[in-house]
Formats: sequence, structure tokens, C-alpha cells
Amino acid sequence: MPLATTRRAGLVDQVIEQLRTAVTQGEWPIGERIPTEAELVEQLGVGRNTVREAVRALAHTGLLEVRQGDGTYVRATSEVSGAIRRLCGSELREVLQVRRTLEVEGARLAAAERTEEEVADLRALLVRRETDLRAGRWQDFARTDAEFHCAVVAAGHNRLLTELYRGLTEVIAASIATTASIAPGADHVPEIGHEGLAEAIADRDPDRAAAEACGFLDELLERIESA
Repeated sequence: MPLATTRRAGLVDQVIEQLRTAVTQGEWPIGERIPTEAELVEQLGVGRNTVREAVRALAHTGLLEVRQGDGTYVRATSEVSGAIRRLCGSELREVLQVRRTLEVEGARLAAAERTEEEVADLRALLVRRETDLRAGRWQDFARTDAEFHCAVVAAGHNRLLTELYRGLTEVIAASIATTASIAPGADHVPEIGHEGLAEAIADRDPDRAAAEACGFLDELLERIESA
């Protein structure tokens, strides 16, 4: 998305919105350095102070990270995710506890509200997940696994829960990648399958879906406790 020259009124708010859109729509991926202050000034047609204030505001929300002498980097794709990253840090146990709270209810709702198309999407994601696992593509595996869990929650058709969960996407993917590294004596991702969860949703069985979602997260929590 090309940045556009801003109008005179509310310049800082306009710049904040344009920068936020560039991040949330993937124009600037996580971990990538955004254009320099001088480049942003030229692209947006505003002063340096306006750009600095906008960047400072987005850094405060956790979307961006300013590294003195190095530049400004994308830290998260939403303010919710940025806030959670600051709150949880490397506390994997806390992340998994939050996931359990949201995913169990998400699975229950999905079993009651899902469409046939959503069931097909869940099964397709499990095939991709298995392919990534067998090929040893751990980063792809983490992303696909996170996408599966997002799809489960979305299938419950509760917009607030879905948006809240999507805000955790980076943290969830990070927790998946981290739990992969604690497989006892192994250099591979722990094989915790989700077929049972997908089938419970397909069978419209809310209690079984909730139990499946809770079960694998409890197993991950047990693993980190013993790691």
C-alpha cells in the first residue's frame, strides 16, 4: 500500500493511521525495519516532528519498536498483540493459560455454530500442518498451527472473541514454536494432533470440542512444567 500525502488537519492522527494500516495489512512484516524518518517525511509530506510523534505513539502501543541508532522495527500486527507481548514476554506458561481460556470457549462455540465450509477449511489446515511437520518446516508448522486455532475460534462466529484472539496471533505462534523446542530429547515438534478437535466440531459436539481444546493445552502446560 503506497503511503499518501496527508491533509493539514489532524496530521499526527492521519500519519498514525497510515502507518498502522501498513503494518496490519502486511506492507511491513513483523521484524522488518520501516522506512527512515526522512523517507517517511518525504512520502507523507509532513514535518519530522509529526512523523516522530506518530512513531512514538505506535511504539507506545507495542506495534513498533524504536531501536536507538538502528531504526524502527515492526513488533506486532495489532495493538492487542503488542500489549500482550509486553505483558507476557517470555512467560510461556502465562501465554498458554490465556490460550486455554479463549480456545476452550472458542471450540465450544465452533461446534455449535460452524458451517460445512469451515469444517472443510479446518481439515485442509490440518493437512498443511501435517505436511509442514513431516517436512521439518518448523516455522511454517507454527504459522499453520496458529492459523488452525484462529479458524476454530472464527468458526464460533463471535466477533469480539475472534478479534481478541486474532490480536494474539504472534504470541500464539511464538508459543507453538517455543513448545516445539522442549520436546524431550528430540529436535522436532511435539506431535500433539488436533484431529479430535476438528472432528468434534464437525460432529457438532460442544462438550467434546471443549475437552479436546483443553486437553492438548493442559498437556503443553505439563511439558513446560517438567522441562
